[in-house]
Amino acid sequence: MEVLLSVLLFALVSTATPGPNNIMVMASGMNFGVWRTLPHYLGICIGFPAMVLVISLGLGQLFEAVPVMHQVIKVLGISYLMYLAWRIATTATEISADGASRPLSFWQAAAFQWVNPKAWVMAVGALATFTTVSGEVLAQALWIAVAFMAVAVPCVGSWMLGGAGLRRLLQKPVYRRWFNWTMGVLLALSVIPMVSVELTGIL
Repeated sequence: MEVLLSVLLFALVSTATPGPNNIMVMASGMNFGVWRTLPHYLGICIGFPAMVLVISLGLGQLFEAVPVMHQVIKVLGISYLMYLAWRIATTATEISADGASRPLSFWQAAAFQWVNPKAWVMAVGALATFTTVSGEVLAQALWIAVAFMAVAVPCVGSWMLGGAGLRRLLQKPVYRRWFNWTMGVLLALSVIPMVSVELTGIL
């Protein structure tokens, strides 16, 4: 029970704090509303726990054995995050009739977890901290995944609803443009620590 409470606390702190997922789902809630953002929201809530389980099956060990694979994932992740930051910043303030501007789908949001630096830190950190070699790692990982899902539903949901609430407040297109640029800059800034780590490793 004590371990479960520790996992839940770890999941709460890491999931509720600002990061790429929360910034993106908030921006989506503001630009597209709750209903159209639901697939994005569910992709996060289900995609990250699934990622924890897959890593527990040995993918983490594979990356340790072949470090270049992990480096490639990091570079792709940082590049994709910068692209998403630009996409958020330049999102149209009025949705066009032809649907040119769209929120992330369920599968896009779920796949995004694999190139999200914060998701990797959370998943590897939780598995390293709350699993034991003597125990059944997969069963332990399942509990960790369930804990993250239980916490993600209200935490990520609150960011989405917060964005939807701002949608009603920011009626003028100019205000929405400023919001989108702010969210885009924040998302880009969230990548800077990862870039610094990569440059330090290279130099």
